[in-house]
Amino acid sequence: MATQPLGEANQQLWDDTLTKLLSLSNATLQRNAELESRVAELEVELLVWKQAHSVALEASEREAKAHNVQLATLNRQISNMDSFKSNYNPLILCVINGDEFMFRQDLVVQGYQGGRMAAQIITQSIAEYLNNEDIHVFGRLSFWINVYFNKSALKESFLETGYCTPDQFDNFIMGFTHASPRFLAIDGGNNKDAMEAKIREYLQVYTRFPQTLRVFFGGYDATAYMGTLNVLEKEQVIGKVVLLTASESGERDAPFHPLPQFKLDAVFTSDKLPRVTRKLAPLTVGTSNNVTTNGGLISPQSPARPIGRLIDPCLVENPPPCNEHYLMTCSKGAALCKYAHDYVLTPEQLHSLAVNAKKAPCNWLKNGMPCPFGDKCCWGHVCPNGAKCYHLSKGKCWFKGESMHLAAATSPVGSP
Repeated sequence: MATQPLGEANQQLWDDTLTKLLSLSNATLQRNAELESRVAELEVELLVWKQAHSVALEASEREAKAHNVQLATLNRQISNMDSFKSNYNPLILCVINGDEFMFRQDLVVQGYQGGRMAAQIITQSIAEYLNNEDIHVFGRLSFWINVYFNKSALKESFLETGYCTPDQFDNFIMGFTHASPRFLAIDGGNNKDAMEAKIREYLQVYTRFPQTLRVFFGGYDATAYMGTLNVLEKEQVIGKVVLLTASESGERDAPFHPLPQFKLDAVFTSDKLPRVTRKLAPLTVGTSNNVTTNGGLISPQSPARPIGRLIDPCLVENPPPCNEHYLMTCSKGAALCKYAHDYVLTPEQLHSLAVNAKKAPCNWLKNGMPCPFGDKCCWGHVCPNGAKCYHLSKGKCWFKGESMHLAAATSPVGSP
């Protein structure tokens, strides 16, 4: 058999070797590409876990702070045991803004019996809360409830909306106050600021008492009571305050302070009564097309006037304009919304309204859900203070959504 020349054999060997090297090189490049893709996936997954860990850590810190505040309050109470020795009547107090935190309709329409039933449910529910919180009561417990409200305005609103009759409301209040000599319903009149001042004074005075173990507060509003809570926090007695709620859904007026909340929807409702607007009867000026009048009345020759009221820059409007009505769409409508829809706003006022609305967080994102309005939403999707938000480090920032600070850190400078 003829033998292959040596040169051809060497050439064949080199060809085989080069083929193997090319195959190995291609396999190596493909493997590197796969590994790089996997590394990118792992980096994204790691970022997600870091964000989740950060959110969990912030929640844990807030809970720890709330626990420490309550623990400090209890320690302070224990350190004042001499007061209990001379007065064996620890206090559990409940103060309610009845205009903002309303009783359920199914109880009010029952009149006297409904009032007594409401008092009984509140008493039992708060007793169960204290028992679950393992709050030890020394001596004879004294439980008080103060409800502040504008009686005439509520009765008028109830009558106009069919919530209940005036007699049913009067009998309900009577049944509630007759349930205990310590249950009081106080008519604060039609001055909203004066009534809120009474509640602020109540909180500041009675929360400081060493005998006071807890103060349950219903009808919280950040603009009215934030200063009072700041004072109580500085005095290290804010741990006594528990916010009463009627719903577990997040609210735009949620407090900066990590206060415990107790849902009492068996007695109170989260719904708001529509504002009753009195309309004047139309003025008849006759049938002539050439009638002119004096005294500011509109005539056929008078210039057109805007329908609605104007903002007085020297006053704090109550209620304020509805952000959603003027900037996008109010889902509640004018009848149910607690903010006003009847102002006539200038372009400058609309701009100011839009700027201020962005300072409040979007409830959809804050509760971990996508916002259905997207870029058209009038509320803030990003914390204006960015990733270095001072309030975030203290666990007090309103912008609690996972991406509300991350987006601020990654978005270009000057973007909203």
